[in-house]
Amino acid sequence: MEISWSDFEKVDIRVGTIIAVQDFPKARKPAYQLEIDFGEAGIKKSSAQITAKYSKEDLIGMQVTAVVNFPVKQIANFFSECLVLGAVDKDGEVTLLTPSSGTENGLKIS
Repeated sequence: MEISWSDFEKVDIRVGTIIAVQDFPKARKPAYQLEIDFGEAGIKKSSAQITAKYSKEDLIGMQVTAVVNFPVKQIANFFSECLVLGAVDKDGEVTLLTPSSGTENGLKIS
């Protein structure tokens, strides 16, 4: 399905740094609760099913890309404020999309 350029322009994708990670025992599938610093765009929370490939220690300080303009989504007792982006393989394992070098938090992907 094709989208128009104006559709793509509505998606706000930004770089952020993970500053906190917690287990999410109430999630249906194994997941973490993340806090991500998006610079001037603020700190946002997200739930991510990335426990198979990443430890909590690996994630602290990691830069990620995320869609920051979705409406808040409730997952169990947690409110997710952004969608962290990753590539999903045939087994459902997620590899996070990260900048290749250090990037300023909050920069917009275009």
